[in-house]
Amino acid sequence: MTPSSTNRSMIAMLDTLIGEYLQGKDDVLRLALIALLTGGHILIEDLPGLGKTTIALSLAGSTGLSFGRVQCTSDLLPSDITGLSVFNREEGRFTFMPGPIFSNIVLLDEINRAMPRTQSAMLEAMEERRVTVEGVTYPLPDPFLVFATQNPSDQSGTFPLPESQLDRFLICTGIGYPPEIMEKRIIAGGGIRERICEITPVATAADILAARFAVAHEVYLSDRVVDYIHSVVAATRCHGMIQTGLSTRAAINLAQAARASAFLAGRDFVAPEDVKGMVVAVCAHRLMMRPEHDTADRGEVLRELLADIALPLA
Repeated sequence: MTPSSTNRSMIAMLDTLIGEYLQGKDDVLRLALIALLTGGHILIEDLPGLGKTTIALSLAGSTGLSFGRVQCTSDLLPSDITGLSVFNREEGRFTFMPGPIFSNIVLLDEINRAMPRTQSAMLEAMEERRVTVEGVTYPLPDPFLVFATQNPSDQSGTFPLPESQLDRFLICTGIGYPPEIMEKRIIAGGGIRERICEITPVATAADILAARFAVAHEVYLSDRVVDYIHSVVAATRCHGMIQTGLSTRAAINLAQAARASAFLAGRDFVAPEDVKGMVVAVCAHRLMMRPEHDTADRGEVLRELLADIALPLA
């Protein structure tokens, strides 16, 4: 298969969702699909009521993938996510009851309201695509996407995600308020939550896996683009405001996201603009700023840094 043949269902899915259900959320939906096509995960930070859950439900509905939801609270236990063993009296033995993590798309709503111990229960699942419960390891379905949301950290009852957890998210982004005309249309229509249940799948799990293979193996990443990615990563490591720059994992993730971006654009090669367009979404949440600059806008720091790095010639 070539990228031009495998990306048709993905583009059709984007067009359907953006045109009929998620108008005004083009960017965040595209980022969520990029995470799905690279085997990554996405974290959305924004105020309640802006459509974070709607996006996750729409993505699951349009692909026909299984969907699990966890509403994170301060008393949530790791077993509420992963599952637990229950004694079966008839069989005289313990039987494992899988939790919502055993779904293709898992929505962790308000993840930063869960205690750190519960947050850490997701590390193995996000990195290894498996969970270990009471010494037994269980594989997770494929494809697998964690779609996590969090409220702004200044809201009460939140626990900041540790750096190791943030690093497991390929993409971190926000949504923002919709444009005035579109918001009025949404108000008049009363929302689309009921219509989401009626979405007809326009892609399948097999389509997702075929597209993921094409992204990883059939989208060319030139040496010049690799050099550009390394220049961006290296620049963060010697920036005066940044305490800890981007890791090698971040560089790999940036290359993966750029490949998926090129794929969705219908190309079989990564352009420097693909990389530049993904830097903030992939890298901003991974930066550790110096204490005196901790409140700085990480996205703006990266944009200023990019302005000083020349794009490679085609």
